Amino acid sequence: MIPESRDARAGRLTLLVIRSIFIVLLVSVTLLTVSSTRTTTDFGFSTIIGLAIAATAGGILVVAIDALTPNKRLAGVVGVYLGVCLGLVGAVGFGALIDTVAKAWGIRESLEIYLTLSKSLVGLIFCYLSVSVVLTTKDDLRLVIPYVEFSRTRRGVRPWVVDTSVLIDGRLNALAGTGFIDAPLVVPQFVVDELQKLADSSDRTKRGKGRRGLELLARLRESAQADVSLQDFRVSGMSVDRMLIEAARSENMRLMTMDSNLEAVARIQGITALNLSDVAAAVKPALGPGDTLSIAITKRGENDRQGVGYLPDGTMVVVDEAHARVGTTLQVIVHNVVQTSAGRLLFAKIDSEPTATPESMAEAATHQPRDKRGNHDRRG
Repeated sequence: MIPESRDARAGRLTLLVIRSIFIVLLVSVTLLTVSSTRTTTDFGFSTIIGLAIAATAGGILVVAIDALTPNKRLAGVVGVYLGVCLGLVGAVGFGALIDTVAKAWGIRESLEIYLTLSKSLVGLIFCYLSVSVVLTTKDDLRLVIPYVEFSRTRRGVRPWVVDTSVLIDGRLNALAGTGFIDAPLVVPQFVVDELQKLADSSDRTKRGKGRRGLELLARLRESAQADVSLQDFRVSGMSVDRMLIEAARSENMRLMTMDSNLEAVARIQGITALNLSDVAAAVKPALGPGDTLSIAITKRGENDRQGVGYLPDGTMVVVDEAHARVGTTLQVIVHNVVQTSAGRLLFAKIDSEPTATPESMAEAATHQPRDKRGNHDRRG
């Protein structure tokens, strides 16, 4: 298990302290305000307790709403603030108009409570309409500061946010060890949580993938050639793929994955995405007809006279007339290449004049004919 970062723990602790202080201050200000405007004979002990409970409940409600909406955006918060301000300005103007009309009509003081109630309701309506209009038009109008989309400015090469599939595959470790990756690698905390969930799974296959991913991530963080960091993004309540896209968009980063569907969705939404499988395919040796290679025959082919072997990258090689050579290594010549949905498929034939290799020379030396005395035949 990857331990939680120190910055994430400190941030949560600070937020908890701030919320606690907010509730204490809310209760204290409520009681002090009431006690300063009323005499002690106007309310009893039960009233004080009721006010304290009401203030505490209000503070807890506000904190709960804040905690249940962690995925806040600066543009949205500023938009709400602007809407409330516009609504209050409109309410003040409309309230002044009501006072002028009431004074001109000579409305009696007995109706003052209805005028105050009307101004309060109009103020709430104005605030609601202003906030609604601001939030629904902030993506279309970008003429004032609250409509501007704020994003973190990054210098140099943009970092890669790493998907779970990349960590499980393991080829990123070898690629980072070569020094080829010159950008920081960011692993979201929810990706680590997904690896831990897989490692704790009752399914043997999933458990193996999760443990492999955690081990490879630990090695990657210890590597001197890779700049790897864990980051706790404020995205929740959605799938891991969706959180990866949101994290890459909000932090202006690029996405590294081995999931072709996730790559396609990210590109549709304007996020730079890299499929590590495409990189591996790009650096494969471009074998073509006439090329010679050494292949170990591992099984028979679909045709009775064919043998099948595999290159180190997993490419299948079908060799003619190699059905009886299972378990041996042959020199073959490629005569056809077929591209399928699963990858490339090579067809080859046995080289009639194999090139001498250390393995073939050793095999030939151990199979020399012997004379009757048990010595090697030294003819000529």
